Amino acid sequence: MILRAMHADDVPEMARFARHSFVEKFGHIYHPDDLNGFLDRVYSPAAIAGELADPKLRFHLATDEAGTLAGYCKIALASSFAEHARGSKAMELKQLYADPARTGQGIGARLMDWAMVQFHDRGADEVHISVWSENDGAQRFYERYGFTKLADVDFWVGKHRDHEFLYARML
Repeated sequence: MILRAMHADDVPEMARFARHSFVEKFGHIYHPDDLNGFLDRVYSPAAIAGELADPKLRFHLATDEAGTLAGYCKIALASSFAEHARGSKAMELKQLYADPARTGQGIGARLMDWAMVQFHDRGADEVHISVWSENDGAQRFYERYGFTKLADVDFWVGKHRDHEFLYARML
C-alpha cells in the first residue's frame, strides 16, 4: 500500500471512488433524489477540485502497487463543530473511506495513522469526527484510537436527516 498526497490529476478518479464508496456504505438509506443531489454537491469533480484547492483541507490517498485508489482521508485544520470544542485548536477528520471490497486490509488504519500525525504536527489539541449513529464498525474503529462520544449531531443528505455521533479525542 502506498500513501501519498492527492494532486489535481487525481480528482476524476477520486470523485468516482468517493461516490462509489458512499453509495456502497450508505446509499440504501436515502431517497434517490436526496442521494443524487448530495453526490453531485459533495462528490462531483468540481466539488472535490475546489476542496483540494482549499488551504484549510488536506487529502491523502492510499493506492495499491498498480496505482489503483484503495482509500482516502480528508482532514480539516479547523473543526466544523467548534461549538463542542473543549480545546483551543480543534481539527476534524472529515472523511476516511476505504474501498468496500478491501475492508479489513489495514487501509483505514494506515490513513488514520497519517491523519493523527498531521493533527499532532499542526498543533491540534482536539480532533473531531462525525460518525453515523448506526455505523457500529466505524465507531469501534475510532474508539480503538481513543475517541469517545462527545455529542449528538445531525447530518443532512437532501431532506434526510441522519442522527450522528460527534466523537472526539484530546491530544
